Amino acid sequence: MILENVKGFRDILYPDSLKRQKIKEIIERNFKLFGFMPIETSTIEYDEFARGENEKGEAVSDRFRLKDRGGRELSLRYEFTFQLKRIFKENPNIKLPFRRYQVGYNFRDEPITKDRYREFMQCDADIIGEEDIISDAECIFLGDKICKDLGIKYELILNNRKLLNLILEKSGIKNKELVSKELDKINKLEEKEVKENLINLINKKEADFLFKLLKKDLKYFLREQFDGAEELNKLISLCKKNQIDVKFSAFLIRGFSYYTGNIFEGYVKEIKGSVFAGGRYDNLVGKYINRQIPAVGISFGRILDYPNIKTEGVNCLIISIDQDEESIELVKKLREKEISCFIMKKINKALDYAAKMDIPFVVFVGKDEIKEKKIKLREMKTGKEKLLGLKELIQKLTKLKDIFKNR
Repeated sequence: MILENVKGFRDILYPDSLKRQKIKEIIERNFKLFGFMPIETSTIEYDEFARGENEKGEAVSDRFRLKDRGGRELSLRYEFTFQLKRIFKENPNIKLPFRRYQVGYNFRDEPITKDRYREFMQCDADIIGEEDIISDAECIFLGDKICKDLGIKYELILNNRKLLNLILEKSGIKNKELVSKELDKINKLEEKEVKENLINLINKKEADFLFKLLKKDLKYFLREQFDGAEELNKLISLCKKNQIDVKFSAFLIRGFSYYTGNIFEGYVKEIKGSVFAGGRYDNLVGKYINRQIPAVGISFGRILDYPNIKTEGVNCLIISIDQDEESIELVKKLREKEISCFIMKKINKALDYAAKMDIPFVVFVGKDEIKEKKIKLREMKTGKEKLLGLKELIQKLTKLKDIFKNR
């Protein structure tokens, strides 16, 4: 019997679990604030559908495959977006715009690295049925708001897939998918290595011309009227009006082939990869109902592992010194005021536990305290103690809880 996690999977314990919970709550709160409504989809799909007819890419090829008792070929969900094709096939009369969000686990049977897991949570929001650039901007505004609420400073990079496709065409490149896959490694490998890998797919002259074009600024592509450049320029203008700094990079790829227009990624130093990413995909959702339904979305994943998040755990530990009934009554009253607490009975063990678990306050309920109708409160960080009445204790704990929460 192997008593360890399957490779690529993990358990998340306190305090990391608290950090992730707080981040998730802030993300969901903002999803609702921006008018997105929650949906849930099945974790398992028929493999034929999950594989797709023409879609290619690492995520699709790395899907987990399985069979049920009936011998049906199935796949675990590897992302949320591809499922929208089935949702609109089964629900063709969904009222547009369809602003949905979804939070849940996805799975990929892919190589494992330090920060890459086979089971991972994603938080996605999509606007389906709106083609205006303002919807692209809304997704970026959402990402910006969530990062600001979490105190995360990030770098926003934008590109456009129409623009990228035209760059590849003008460079004489026929195998766009394989070349794009290599270009997508530009943030992981040195430019020299990427070029060397490309020369195995295209000749040196094409590679040199391609890199020359990719390094041009947006003004060049606007002047030369490259398809997608004006869309990108409008999006950048909307971002700047909303005090969001942006950086254009023609090297930004985004792995999925279904993207059709503006694409974006937000980066921070503390996390390898992007904290949020997304883009426009106008040819995917209506595929099985013979309709072109415009769509744009944003996804949060690695942001859940952002380390510098302040969290609030248990607010107060009650130590019952042979006063169980009174302690239970006190816990009840504190919980009614949304003060997180529980009871322990051995003083030394309780104080050691509070210190190690970063519980900020301890309350002693003993015979003397009950006799005086007072309760002793200790602030663990300073060691200061004070005798308080019940009403005063609740007021003090509520105030200290809020101070501790905002530290």
